[in-house]
Amino acid sequence: MIIPEYLKEGDWIGVTAMSHPVDDPIEQYRFNHGANKMARNGFGAVFTNNVFADPDEFGRSGSGKDKAFEFNALVKEDKVKAIISAGGGDYLAEMLPYVDLELFKAKPKWVQGYSDNTSILYYLTTKADVATAYGCNFSDFGMEPWDESVMRGLDVLKGYVKVQSSFYTYQDGFGKHETGLEGYRADKKVEWKIACGQSPVSMQGRLLGGCLDVILNIAGTPFDGTCEFIEKYKEDGIIWYFESFDLGCEQMMEGLWKLRQMGWFDHAKGFVFGRPLFYDNEGFDGTPLPTYEQVVKERLADLNVPIIMDADIGHKGPQFVMINGMVAKVEAFADGTGRVSYI
Repeated sequence: MIIPEYLKEGDWIGVTAMSHPVDDPIEQYRFNHGANKMARNGFGAVFTNNVFADPDEFGRSGSGKDKAFEFNALVKEDKVKAIISAGGGDYLAEMLPYVDLELFKAKPKWVQGYSDNTSILYYLTTKADVATAYGCNFSDFGMEPWDESVMRGLDVLKGYVKVQSSFYTYQDGFGKHETGLEGYRADKKVEWKIACGQSPVSMQGRLLGGCLDVILNIAGTPFDGTCEFIEKYKEDGIIWYFESFDLGCEQMMEGLWKLRQMGWFDHAKGFVFGRPLFYDNEGFDGTPLPTYEQVVKERLADLNVPIIMDADIGHKGPQFVMINGMVAKVEAFADGTGRVSYI
């Protein structure tokens, strides 16, 4: 497993729009503020041309080929030591055929993002054997002041932080930015839940995962190297982490069944699920459907490995930086707290 060089003062961070561009003036102000904050913390931030581009009719920052061109250019630039996605959206996967994988293997660097960015992170880790970071997009660096999670996440990429402890509160859903400088709302108390396993839960293995909506899209394509990856690291075992955007009960049931039939969970040491953003457990006629936790247990409980729910991963921030490919210990305790420690 290739671990990219950790960030140090004076390094550049490249920002590129691999899904949707940032075309709203308030959001553009937030991004420019984020670049200034980066400078005050010792890092240069360079935006590719597509970050503030006008979206096309599908909301994209450009064609798959054009987005990959911008990404490959950042990989080539020696001063750029990390690439952080501008944001999420849709259609990132269409750039994967044009990503120069051999170039990335020769010049590995941190790539970070979440949601739709799962596609490229998962591809780079399972096919190039390079660690990638599932964490906040660049928009979060524009808040004032920085949330603890933002500063801590940057310190993870600097190699300073090896242990991440659960936060106290989280924002339950998205919020519109009025000034461009907003941080997270403290809507609800963070409570990690042990769905399977004896409390306290402790598991160790290599982390792998992301947004389940996106993973189900690329599973089985040429950009999915899961089976080879988990076989290579079967002695360590895999801790799968998932979160979801808007999967419903049926999609979750069918999706987890599909991944299991593909052999993905053969060497699983456990599962960690983040807080789902939009989960619909109501049928078209109003009939109640199983809860998120019920679906997970129905599909995975008989594997007899620990399962943690509602962890600090994904769309309901603040969130951890989960490093794909790195060996970690994940713990959950009876009081609703949790911890991820990199070994």
